[in-house]
Amino acid sequence: QVQLVESGGGLVQPGGSLRLSCAASGSIFSINAMGWYRQAPGKQRELVAAITSGGSTNYADSVKGRFTISRDNAKNTVYLQMNSLKPEDTAVYYCNMAVVAGAVSMDYWGKGTLVTVSS
Repeated sequence: QVQLVESGGGLVQPGGSLRLSCAASGSIFSINAMGWYRQAPGKQRELVAAITSGGSTNYADSVKGRFTISRDNAKNTVYLQMNSLKPEDTAVYYCNMAVVAGAVSMDYWGKGTLVTVSS
């Protein structure tokens, strides 16, 4: 079993910053891609940022230049540094990891952490 636990969400004013973390634990051999998704009320879940095992990254156009994804393979952890936050960034943020355990790779999700951007 693998568990992902997010932290770092909260209430922040427009223009502020937050750093999200997501740590994986359990039966892990390695982790391929890691990513952050978000879901705002009434909207579909969307990809925010992703990072491969080799460190290549991609971002949603709406967050380019403001958000930075990074990973610490020794800690099985992925981070999302969010700067210049806007009210439209308000959403529940979920981490996702492609975890290799044995001979298979499976996708795992965290339970989400709420980010609210409001004055």
